[in-house]
Amino acid sequence: MSTVSMALGDSAIMLRRNVKHTVRNPLTVFNGILVPILTMFMFVKVFGGAFSVGDDYIDYATPGMLVLAVSYGLAATATAVNDDMAKGIINRFKAMDVSRGAVLTGQVVVTMLRCLVAVAAIVGVAFAMGFDPAASALDWLGVFGLVALLSFAAAWLTVALGLAAKNVESAGMATAPLIMLPFLSSAFVPADTMGAGVRQFAEYQPFTPIVETLRGLLAGDPSSGDTFAALAWCVGIALVGYLWATSTFKKRA
Repeated sequence: MSTVSMALGDSAIMLRRNVKHTVRNPLTVFNGILVPILTMFMFVKVFGGAFSVGDDYIDYATPGMLVLAVSYGLAATATAVNDDMAKGIINRFKAMDVSRGAVLTGQVVVTMLRCLVAVAAIVGVAFAMGFDPAASALDWLGVFGLVALLSFAAAWLTVALGLAAKNVESAGMATAPLIMLPFLSSAFVPADTMGAGVRQFAEYQPFTPIVETLRGLLAGDPSSGDTFAALAWCVGIALVGYLWATSTFKKRA
């Protein structure tokens, strides 16, 4: 059996292991899927009437909720990675001659799957709330591609944060900025309505061009400037996360 085949087989085993852990942990499912839905309900049905965005608020808020759905599922990955390191599970895998790359890849893939399930749930709830996008089939493909790329980038960064944290508690807290950043973007209100300082931060942080790209795609009118910035941020975050994660894993494992 070739090295590539062995690595793929090991990755599949790690993925199956991580999926089982996710299914058996109700808190992970709650935080990753149900909390974004509850947040969406609060913003649209409770606060939505207070926002003046020119369109039906559900149409404005849904792109931001897609990004928030990705962010909410990350803490479980950071804590799982750190827990494996702390309990010596990685050393057992090494004794079993499991590919080192498979350990990280399994966490990344299960994180992406969890994020995509949460995003699908948000889209379904959005339609139930009256979401009316003008996106074509090609636009929807772009939405899926960008969300998948964001999930991939966030997953690698989260794995790196989990590996770098000193304990499980700090690993969970390390993902807090990734949860807060969408709230400080144009996800729920236009950036130009924010106060000085916050407005500039919202305009130049990574989630705003991602949200605006999704918003444009769903409206059937994507902005090339926002798209290029969104792709650049996703690729940059993925690269930093991957290099950081692999470097830290080699040192600790």
